[in-house]
Amino acid sequence: TATLYTDITLMTADREIAEDAENIFDSLLTGTFVTQTNKLLVAPQCLRNNILAMADQQIALAKDGGNGYIGAKINSLADTVIINKLIEASQAGVKVELVIRGICCLIPAVEGLTDNVSVRSIVGRFLEHSRIYIFGKGKDSSIYISSADYMTRNTIKRVEVAAPITDTKLKERILKMFDVMLSDNVKARILENDGTYSKQSPDPSEPLINSQEFFYDEAYKLANAKKLRSERAKAKS
Repeated sequence: TATLYTDITLMTADREIAEDAENIFDSLLTGTFVTQTNKLLVAPQCLRNNILAMADQQIALAKDGGNGYIGAKINSLADTVIINKLIEASQAGVKVELVIRGICCLIPAVEGLTDNVSVRSIVGRFLEHSRIYIFGKGKDSSIYISSADYMTRNTIKRVEVAAPITDTKLKERILKMFDVMLSDNVKARILENDGTYSKQSPDPSEPLINSQEFFYDEAYKLANAKKLRSERAKAKS
C-alpha cells in the first residue's frame, strides 16, 4: 500500500513495549482485554483514559501560568468525551492544534469555548493513515503514534494501540513533520467557526508548502543519501 498510503512505523527493541505487545496478542487469543500496560496505550480499556489524563496535565500547566499544548494528527474526531476535554483545555488556555483529514465534530474559534483551538484538513495524493498525539512542548512533551482516531469506534469499541516515541531524534523528527503539516499552504483547508472550510491564503513572501510532496521529496533525498554513503563505504573497502 506504499503507493497509496502514508503512515508511521516504530521499530524498537524496548522490552517493555515487547511485553505489552505480547499481552495484546494473548488477549486477542483469549477474548479478554488489556487493562494495564508498561508503555503502550491499548483500547478499549487503557487508551482514552490516558489521553484524558495527559490532557489534564496540560490543563493544570496552563492554569498555573505555563504553556499548555495539545496537538493531534488524526483522520476523524467524534468522541464526545475527548471533544469535551479539548473544549475544557481551550477554556483553560491550552493551545490546541489539530490536523484532521475527515470528520471533525468540534468547531474551533468559538468565543468562550474553543478560542484556542485550530483545525485544518489536508487531502492530497496519498491517503493519510498516520495518527500522532502530542501533549506538551519541548523536550518534556509526550508523543505517541497510533492506529486510533479520536472516535468511540476506535477509543472504546476496538482493540487499538498507541506507542510512545521516547528517542530524542525521533521526537524531533515527528515534531518537524507536524510543523510541516501546520505550514501546508497548498492542500490545507482551515475549518472556520461556521462549520465551513476555507483554503489558506499563502503569504506571497513565503514559499508554497505541499506537505505530502515535501515528505515525498524528503524520502527520496534520505534514500539517495543512504545509497551514496553505502557506495562510498564500498569504495573505501
